[in-house]
Amino acid sequence: MAAAIRLAINGHEVTVYEKNESYGGKIASFVKDGFFFDTGPSLFTEPGNIEELFQLAGESCSAYLQYEKLPITCKYFFENNKQFTAYSNAEGFYPELQQFSGEDAIPVKQYLKNAAQLYNNAGGIFLNKSLHKRSTWLNKNIFSVIKITRVSYIFKTLSRYNRQKLKSPEVQQIFNRYATYNGSNPYKAPGMLSLIPHLEFNAGVYYPAGGMQKITDALFALAKKTGVHFHFNSPVQRIIHAEGKVEGVVVNNQNYFAHTVISNADIYFTYKQLLRNDVKSQKVLKPERSSSALVFYWGMGKQFPQLDVHNILFAKDYFNEFNQLFRLKNISNDPTVYINITAKKDCTHAPAGKENWFVMINAPSNTGQNWEQITNTARKNIIQKINAMLGEDIAPLIETETICDPITIEKNTGSFMGSLYGASSNSIFSAFLRHPNFSSFAKGLYCCGGTVHPGGGIPLCLKSAKITTEIMEADFRKHKHH
Repeated sequence: MAAAIRLAINGHEVTVYEKNESYGGKIASFVKDGFFFDTGPSLFTEPGNIEELFQLAGESCSAYLQYEKLPITCKYFFENNKQFTAYSNAEGFYPELQQFSGEDAIPVKQYLKNAAQLYNNAGGIFLNKSLHKRSTWLNKNIFSVIKITRVSYIFKTLSRYNRQKLKSPEVQQIFNRYATYNGSNPYKAPGMLSLIPHLEFNAGVYYPAGGMQKITDALFALAKKTGVHFHFNSPVQRIIHAEGKVEGVVVNNQNYFAHTVISNADIYFTYKQLLRNDVKSQKVLKPERSSSALVFYWGMGKQFPQLDVHNILFAKDYFNEFNQLFRLKNISNDPTVYINITAKKDCTHAPAGKENWFVMINAPSNTGQNWEQITNTARKNIIQKINAMLGEDIAPLIETETICDPITIEKNTGSFMGSLYGASSNSIFSAFLRHPNFSSFAKGLYCCGGTVHPGGGIPLCLKSAKITTEIMEADFRKHKHH
């Protein structure tokens, strides 16, 4: 939708074909037994990416979407009974951190200062530009970026980088978790990922009034306003191409001609199903797949004052959790549990005195495992973990339940193997291994979304739309001059 908005603002005729009955992709919601649930992404950072779209359209973002900064970024719980409340302001964050870890806060301050510097400099190139265009590397800022991007960020794993910079094992674990933000393993992913915490701890976590669905509601309304045409329940069967050029798409066995096509589908499906190109689709699968998720949507019969909007209950053996996920393609018996409770901010999201729990653990991508068995075991282990950390039995309080596993994720969102971010970042050159925002296979074919450059998650998907449309506009200008 963000790409469609940008192109429509620039005067192009844009039509969106969507396989589902509504817009939003992984961001969706449902109501069950009086409980409201966001189904997908639950963390909102960098609202400036959304604001920018409204500014470009000459519209006021606040007329479409209200959001506020959360006073608490996240609450962390550990197996040794330690707890850490990450306040969003520095005055609360650092004293709390010092008390919790028994350490001086200076190394963490320096860590986050480095993260901000890395994000604002290297991020400016690596996340806002195509890595596959010569113009990016000829940019006048590239030398200062290379200077900042020290060897430690590239050739050390995130885990090793964190071990060197931070003393407390608990603080290391908090910062290791950011590898999971693009479905990766902190013991293999590069130290470059240390820029991610900047978005939460420096820039802040926000809550869109009404839930995550309101973000896509706002984008859809803006897209309609800018003249974008939408067709729902309209899966694209094939991208028409001939002699190395795109000619349009096939929808419901009808040809629709266009000189330019953007595919927002998983890049594997784009090649395998839409372009019928087995060679290219196999090449896309070479990098290791990112992780998936196992989600329990629980309507809880009471409120839990010890929890906040975002909560993390950490595994005792973090290394084993990732070893199980990526090497053994399984879920450990002691997984890290994430609980999101939007009813803490929005009382209409649950009946009075109750809460809507979005309970998620990392899961391996689907390679044919017995998901019924894995889910049953995981459910028992999750309940046991929550009981131990909260000091009460939650099982009798679960009034309603819906489950989403990697198979459901693939079915609903077209993510191959249920892998949430396409390729993982489990190698030092992973940033350069993501598929570019254009295809060399067919002229006029462009790609955006979470499985291509720069990556998954709301901020990066919106940046992906920007990069893709900028490449398109540059190509249009080139054609005009020829």
